[in-house]
Amino acid sequence: MFVVFVGGIAYVKWYKKNVLDKIEDAFSKGYDPALELAEQQHKKPLKQGEEGAEGPWTRSLRRREQKKIDKIVHGQEAGHYFVLLGPKGSGKGTMIFDSMAAIRADGVSMCDAHPDLEVFRLRLGKALNYEFNEDSQTGLFQRRDPREGCGPALDIERAMNKLEKVALRSARKTGKPLVLIINNVHFFNNDEAGRNMLLQLQSRAEGWAASGILTMVFSSDDFWPFQVLRKNASRMHVLSITDLNNSEARDALNRLRSCNRNLTSPPEEIEKAISLVGGRLAYLNRVSKCKDMIQMAEHLMAVEKGWLLSQIGLIPDCDDDVMDEQKWSSCSWLLLQEFVKIREEKEKERQAALEAGTIDLEHDKGVGLPSIPYWRCRQIMTRADFLEDLDRANIISIDINHNVRPDSMLILRSAQEVVSQEGFDDMLDGVRNRIDEIEGLHRTRELTFKDVDKGDRIQLSVDKGGAALIETLLGPPS
Repeated sequence: MFVVFVGGIAYVKWYKKNVLDKIEDAFSKGYDPALELAEQQHKKPLKQGEEGAEGPWTRSLRRREQKKIDKIVHGQEAGHYFVLLGPKGSGKGTMIFDSMAAIRADGVSMCDAHPDLEVFRLRLGKALNYEFNEDSQTGLFQRRDPREGCGPALDIERAMNKLEKVALRSARKTGKPLVLIINNVHFFNNDEAGRNMLLQLQSRAEGWAASGILTMVFSSDDFWPFQVLRKNASRMHVLSITDLNNSEARDALNRLRSCNRNLTSPPEEIEKAISLVGGRLAYLNRVSKCKDMIQMAEHLMAVEKGWLLSQIGLIPDCDDDVMDEQKWSSCSWLLLQEFVKIREEKEKERQAALEAGTIDLEHDKGVGLPSIPYWRCRQIMTRADFLEDLDRANIISIDINHNVRPDSMLILRSAQEVVSQEGFDDMLDGVRNRIDEIEGLHRTRELTFKDVDKGDRIQLSVDKGGAALIETLLGPPS
């Protein structure tokens, strides 16, 4: 019994030390599984008939935000934690992987969020090389842990406790903070459990930033995580990642074309492609790999237009079963219609400036995506609860200044085609009038009297705060 007792104590001490050593290994150079998968994907050989070379756009272009992200990921920005906010395909993840690859993920670990917190618990454990004590053999000699079955939040808190010990130990050795990246935090559900998980991670990020031992980075495509985090933020810095302007997109597309089997295109084709897909890097990368860029850009816009109509398409003479959905659709088109008007006005001003020679076409930054303040969007839509759904559906995007824009140039061009169709205004007014009619019918109550002959008199008494007598005459009194 004595040998078993002493052996058990030695095993527990060894196990706790081994847990910390394994977590420290997760931040060692070359360990990160997310980086390994990204690099393996970029090493894939080209298939037969495939155009262009696969790889990240950063091999031929570095965005202006890359230098700042390099400093964050390399542990040179202690004392703060960061939120990368921008629409999908703008290059947030690629820039992070590029920074991690430069140092072989030394001192960096990354995991993706997930709507199911149990799945997120496993992903975080994989990123930290932590088994949540599930590989411990101490259960053979002790009763069941009463804390088991308390949900993923408690297990994640245990992992954070272990990580804090490792971060303290690493800071003494290296003199710089570790970096933990939580990617795509908008994948958390916007409910009580998801918001509580964000606040749980934020509380740790605040404490670790204050002590300078670990820097957390949150990446999000949607706006709602920023709204949740900013309420309790004191050391949070936000980086807005947006689309490239015209001159930057022109330079990026030329470089991407030259990297894909040395393809070249005339300036008119480059300008036409950019006018269709805008400065979104994900779209520029796809267009650059095709010999006919205009055809690919038009294909992308057709797909985007079809998807947009499937989400917020108008239904004339709709039934009351789809009234709520048509409220959302009609209010959304009111906002998109306003975006189209602003865009067309700016294009006219730009064209006049080009004709007058006040703008150099080579360095022209374009008009960009139109923006409307958040408060003004609520007035245009006459609703305050639809903007978050549009942001989640990637129809609009919201920045930290609470300015609302179309999510991409493809969305704006698709909306422009729909709005310019003949009869669109009448259809939109008709749907809104139909909604008003249905709501009016829902507010109307009808009384029917049976066995009433002509000349009969009916007395209806309505009591509400006092007696009132209403006489309803059906024909002249007898």
